[in-house]
Amino acid sequence: MMATINLNPKKSPNLMENHSGNQWVKLNVGGTYFLTTKTTLSRDPSSFLSRLIQEDSDLISDKDENGAYLIDRDPRYFAPVLNYLRHGKLVLDGLSEEGVLEEAEFYNVTHLITLLRESISSRDTRPALDKKKVYRHDSSFQKL
Repeated sequence: MMATINLNPKKSPNLMENHSGNQWVKLNVGGTYFLTTKTTLSRDPSSFLSRLIQEDSDLISDKDENGAYLIDRDPRYFAPVLNYLRHGKLVLDGLSEEGVLEEAEFYNVTHLITLLRESISSRDTRPALDKKKVYRHDSSFQKL
């Protein structure tokens, strides 16, 4: 169990520290809350998320009543982006690659953008032998 108590009132309420000193960040993406670390969000220094949490950020983002950064995006497609930043692997769980690519482009997560574009291109240019074939019966079939 991890405590998320902010003992320093001068710090922004969206950053919390646990007993080991890690800084936590709350995000409200399309009404869904995500809790992650500054380290995770900083994995791609040029990304929107990394720039958002910098003290001298040029980005302006409103915060909700819980101190979470408000981001008006689809949380279903944000989750794979955040998980990619956490562990460097893309897990889609049935989501469309194009939807996740749209979010990766919005957040400017460069390695994920490249990975998704390559995957989509590979999928779309697959040889016909790999694609499923559908066979239909001739319409002149007689009923008995």
